[in-house]
Amino acid sequence: MAAVDSFQLLYREIARTCSVYYETLALVGALYTVSKAVILLKDCCSLVRVHFLPRIFPRKKLTSRFGDWAVIYDGAAPVALAYAKALASQGVSIIFITAEPNAVRDMAAFLPQAYAVETEVVLADFSLDQSAIKPIQEAIRGKDIGLLVNCVEEALTFPQNLIGVNEETLLNTVNKNTAVVTLMTRLVLPEMLQRSRGAVVNISSGACCRPPPGRVTLTASTGYMDHFSRALHHEYSSRGIFVQSLIPFQIASARRNIRESWFVPEPELYAKHAISTLGVSNRTTGYWPHTLQYGLIRCIPEWLWIHSSRLLMLKSRKM
Repeated sequence: MAAVDSFQLLYREIARTCSVYYETLALVGALYTVSKAVILLKDCCSLVRVHFLPRIFPRKKLTSRFGDWAVIYDGAAPVALAYAKALASQGVSIIFITAEPNAVRDMAAFLPQAYAVETEVVLADFSLDQSAIKPIQEAIRGKDIGLLVNCVEEALTFPQNLIGVNEETLLNTVNKNTAVVTLMTRLVLPEMLQRSRGAVVNISSGACCRPPPGRVTLTASTGYMDHFSRALHHEYSSRGIFVQSLIPFQIASARRNIRESWFVPEPELYAKHAISTLGVSNRTTGYWPHTLQYGLIRCIPEWLWIHSSRLLMLKSRKM
């Protein structure tokens, strides 16, 4: 009996001594909960502001805000073709810059008939030498270039280890997705600055947010495009130039056997959503389910993200 009384006395002493710590821990927990609630509310407000309000309230035409012409670099990518179609639907004429003219020829013929705009196709293979610059300069001379759209090479989205890429392909990939993107921006920017209006849109990938295994070149290239866009926006936004980094996640592709779903939109649907964010957010996924996906990925521990990415990579290789 004495032992029980001694235990109860000891328990009361410990509880009385630790009560101040309980209150402190409760306060810390409350502050943490409030901070997370504020962050969640801020993210929800940003989601509505970027993805829903621009689609509800109509804005000025793109031609009035930026210019009459858009330059699309690497228009052979499905998302770039879809983006060009969405621009043309708003009256913007298109100049396709590509090393694969056959891939854009049908779209270049379709847009004038469907939307009464002009199109041009410029063959530019930067893997050869700098002679590709001259036809681009001639194509944009005298035109009201209001938009430049750079798109990451679609081949990068296929899972591949670094040592599985030969040296020539690797050099061409780095050149095409970093050096040429920078050069294209350098070519169109002076005219935009003279008119104090214009937009540069760099479409990369959500892989730059958290690097997945098996996509080293994709992560590096999209990371460069993302940081290049953000730095360029800080440098020229005060002079009327809007620079946007689009970081989408998976987009449906027949070539890669990726089927459409709620989180995997068709290129046309993605482009329609992405264009509504132009002039609103300088860094966005462009598609609101992808923004939800991005928020979820940030909450996943890195070890779990890497493990799940490896499992998905192995599964895709077996298919």
